[in-house]
Amino acid sequence: MRLRLWSDRMEMMSKANYLFLGDYVDRGKQSLEVVCLLFAYKIKYPENFFILRGNHECAGINRIYGFYDECRRRFSVKLWKTFCNTFNCLPCTAVIDDKIICMHGGLSPELSQMEQIANIARPCDVPDTGLLCDILWADPDPSITGWNENDRGVSFTFGGDVVRQFLRRHDLDLVVRAHQVVEDGYEFFAGRELVTVFSAPNYCGDSEMNELRSLEAVQQILGYKVDEAIGILLSI
Repeated sequence: MRLRLWSDRMEMMSKANYLFLGDYVDRGKQSLEVVCLLFAYKIKYPENFFILRGNHECAGINRIYGFYDECRRRFSVKLWKTFCNTFNCLPCTAVIDDKIICMHGGLSPELSQMEQIANIARPCDVPDTGLLCDILWADPDPSITGWNENDRGVSFTFGGDVVRQFLRRHDLDLVVRAHQVVEDGYEFFAGRELVTVFSAPNYCGDSEMNELRSLEAVQQILGYKVDEAIGILLSI
């Protein structure tokens, strides 16, 4: 369904900007088709199509959760390594109109200056701790203030106060992230100053309406018509 959906949007690609925030693999039996289609769009529409890194764009994770096995079964381990080398080059954040910061996971206690993100050397693997790890792995938690350990065993959770302080410090309006399954495909946090968007159709048996609801949420938040300005599809 998803591959047909994006193939049908070819005519729109040069008229709108699209930003994806990670986890293109390990989400089904056709990870290769999905990631190859995204890379092809990036090549054909380099000024309109933007692909950020998720925590599954990492050899240590997709080696376990399915992508490695898919590559080995259908082609070769060498192909898997080539994809992982490419994933190591992907950027981890994007800023829209100087007001909306987007990433796969969340904020980091190590992030004090935006230049720190730009200074992350690429290509690079995802470390077990630190700024890049947090950007790909951290989660919001409405029950806490400040920072806490993450039940995932990686990175941290953060409270609404952290979001508000971060946005004020950097003169931003909104954090858009993915990484968690949420009801209806999107969920607000910190007084609508952060939104989690999860657009994977039929993920673990959930409704295939998640993608449409995610798009509607972004349209509502940003005030854009999806087919005109920026279509943000977070977490395939």
